[in-house]
Amino acid sequence: MDTLSYKTISANKESANKQWVIVNAENEVAGRLASKIAKILRGKNKTSYTPHADCGDNVIVINAEKVRFTGNKLTDKEYVRHTGYPGGQRFATPDMWLRKGMSERIIEAAVKGMLPKNRLGRALYRNLYVYAGTQHPHEAQQPVEININNLK
Repeated sequence: MDTLSYKTISANKESANKQWVIVNAENEVAGRLASKIAKILRGKNKTSYTPHADCGDNVIVINAEKVRFTGNKLTDKEYVRHTGYPGGQRFATPDMWLRKGMSERIIEAAVKGMLPKNRLGRALYRNLYVYAGTQHPHEAQQPVEININNLK
């Protein structure tokens, strides 16, 4: 006999209500923007949030080249990578990436660092689409533009 009058409902991949949203990155601070995008990708802004499932939205970020940094982070922040060869440590700054036309990588790197480091995090990262300008090829999904500053 079931005596509980309520049951905890967990969302799964099939029952998740996933939407497509557009975020305009123009004049937004990079780290604050990335943390809000990671929250949307994870699904923490929904009442049906489930920690072990992909129940977040698909996020399209436009105007990535117009993101801004506070303080001296544009020139002093370093992204470190290694080629795999001896002495192969390479350094890059956000200023270098902006000059090379790789502005999308700034937001991608920031959001990726804020997602879980496991299979779920890799699956969530695939729901992020970043574009330097205002054009994107996802009109068929009928994305809804949201104001990122209204989220808590």
